Amino acid sequence: MIYFAQKLIPYLALVFIYLAVATNFWRDAKMPTKRKFSNLRTAMLGLGLLIHACLLYQVILAHGFNLGFFNVLSVIAWLTVLIYGLADLKHNLAGLQAFILPQAAIFALLPAYNVANHYLPSAESPLLLAHIAIALLAYSLFTFATLHALLMTIAERSLHNKSILIKLPSFPPLMVMETLLFQIIGLGFILLTITLISGMLFSEQIFGKPMQFNHKTIFSIASWIIYGALLFGRIQYGWRGIKAIRWTLVGFVLLLLAYVGSKFILQVILGR
Repeated sequence: MIYFAQKLIPYLALVFIYLAVATNFWRDAKMPTKRKFSNLRTAMLGLGLLIHACLLYQVILAHGFNLGFFNVLSVIAWLTVLIYGLADLKHNLAGLQAFILPQAAIFALLPAYNVANHYLPSAESPLLLAHIAIALLAYSLFTFATLHALLMTIAERSLHNKSILIKLPSFPPLMVMETLLFQIIGLGFILLTITLISGMLFSEQIFGKPMQFNHKTIFSIASWIIYGALLFGRIQYGWRGIKAIRWTLVGFVLLLLAYVGSKFILQVILGR
């Protein structure tokens, strides 16, 4: 019991940091934040990312290569927050961070209550490590894009003086937000393409068995088609606004069913 309490302390510290920064962003909706608090907020976010990275190393790499369901969610949360931080250097995306951090705090805490471990037997394979790293980065980019699309919906309703349930900090111009959305989706699409191709061509070397057309493969390909069609529509027909947001959300739901859904069923519900 004492050991578990000591183990939980850094997780609780991380949750406190993420929620404190998120709360500060939410307060921006009512009162502009002074520059000194903005600098402190950036420093706290950097500290949170560092603590989060150390915790991920302990649960994933310290005792083998453990890709349990909660560990994967925590990695995606860390990468999503990191991607936001890098994007925020150029664009003012405080509203998006207000969305991301509360969820990241929850996902970061989950590995402390790990339901099932999932150690990979061929974890030393460079091909496997590259495949997993690219896949996780692709999922994080699409998570970022989805949250960004939701934020664009709120910004658009606010611009047209429509009623919204929540008020977020000031938004950058919608054109800037839309450009960033398609940049993120474009990069995520490239990484997802590499993930699918490497999985198909090197399935036996990576996973120790030939490629199987199961629900994971089908949903992944369907998601790839949706994102590809969205990018084609953007280039060829200038798709934007609500249409782009809807396609983004559909693609993410399919991707969620392909990866998170299968891992949740196998590792959490069935305990495999």
